[in-house]
Amino acid sequence: DPLDGFFSSAVANVPFNSANEAAAFANARFDWKETPEAHVFKADLPGLKKEEVKVEVEEGRILQISGERRKEQEEKNDKWHRLERSSGKFLRRFRLPENAKMYQVKASMENGVLTITVPKEEEKKPEVEAIEI
Repeated sequence: DPLDGFFSSAVANVPFNSANEAAAFANARFDWKETPEAHVFKADLPGLKKEEVKVEVEEGRILQISGERRKEQEEKNDKWHRLERSSGKFLRRFRLPENAKMYQVKASMENGVLTITVPKEEEKKPEVEAIEI
């Protein structure tokens, strides 16, 4: 078929910036694992500085993470051949369980990876009293 591959090669050379690309960054993906000591969140946020990311604790044990990757400044004579990196804002909210120490949240960012650690309250073991028979 003479049209085989025509559309894929034609589209491959057109700068493309769709809502889907913006959504790819807007829906920043997080891993959340629970260890015996803490809840640990991780997200890959390449190209962002820690100053561009905000980690907040809200009432009701809500952990909110937000940020924005801005578009690169365009010069008048620039000609784009590909525009694949996403930009835009993201906002994620997580409701944490009752054992989360919301007042001891720690966050760090290294090599574009955001890590948030929320320590857990120690599990209260029910006291058991032996009754003499």
